[in-house]
Amino acid sequence: MDNMLQHSPCQSFGTDCKELIAMVKESQKWPRFATELEKIDTLQICFPDFKITHVPRVRNQFTDFLAKTARTFRRELLFIGCSIPVWLPRPPQA
Repeated sequence: MDNMLQHSPCQSFGTDCKELIAMVKESQKWPRFATELEKIDTLQICFPDFKITHVPRVRNQFTDFLAKTARTFRRELLFIGCSIPVWLPRPPQA
């Protein structure tokens, strides 16, 4: 969200994690994640039309692949864009 503020007018976020949506909508019910959720609450103020929706993983395979590949770099990797960068390997075709 922090990077989206700097690089994109996007107001809508998608995730395949239903628990994350519940956390964002009812943060007081998730005290173990209070620090992280406080940061999200603070950032939401900057998104007047903020919404987060569930996107099943099977409908978002490229994003899932990008996230898994990014974790293999073992460092912070920020990417905001509409396509997979040429330097990332392509996901296997089903």
